[in-house]
Amino acid sequence: MKPETRDTELETAAARPEILCLSDCTGRADAELEEEKKTMANVVIMDHPLIQHKIGLIRRRETGTKDFRQTISEIAMLICYEATRDLKLVDVDIETPICRTTARELSGKKMAIIPILRAGLGMVDGMLTLIPAAKVGHIGLYRDPETLKPVEYYCKLPADCAEREVFVVDPMLATGGSSVAAIRMLKEKGCKNIHFMCIIAAPEGVEAMKEAHPDVDMYIGALDERLNDHGYIVPGLGDAGDRIFGTK
Repeated sequence: MKPETRDTELETAAARPEILCLSDCTGRADAELEEEKKTMANVVIMDHPLIQHKIGLIRRRETGTKDFRQTISEIAMLICYEATRDLKLVDVDIETPICRTTARELSGKKMAIIPILRAGLGMVDGMLTLIPAAKVGHIGLYRDPETLKPVEYYCKLPADCAEREVFVVDPMLATGGSSVAAIRMLKEKGCKNIHFMCIIAAPEGVEAMKEAHPDVDMYIGALDERLNDHGYIVPGLGDAGDRIFGTK
């Protein structure tokens, strides 16, 4: 590749950071990515170097349970930082040791973190590090190994969940069945301000979410290539729940 051609590509990618990240993760052609970008207005693919570095660590087969669990929590904290970028602020009068001044603080909108059990639990502590006042609910869904469809077995939410800014979290967005079902449950209970966070996603899951819940913003650490015949993300990182809890 000629140097000037490479420079042009880098300039184009710099102007489109989300496309640069997608290209890095999937290796697909620019034209295809540009077309996909047009239909992904509410999908944010993280391109922060720390997030990408840590995702590389958890992908490795040799990463043990302790390091995997800790790194999942760290990635969740970093994605949460990006996902809360648009929270509303208000001006408040305060007094410093020197004088009175005006500071900015969150407008008082209450937040809730809703992990999809069980793997979603691995993301909660990292998020609570940034938003310790958030309440935590739980939705239990598992994927039927034959049909790959979600089956509900548990749901416990904060009493005022409908009034809160809700962040649904699950490390993996594969077929999208579990996240689509979980968000549908939340909407049926009156929740309106819903966001979804995951660490690894497959294009099939992203499309399912966009079709079922076009009003829900998605924050994704890395967009991978595809699903295999068993419904696992490729290249992915294996079963996130088993690797977080050391059950395999």
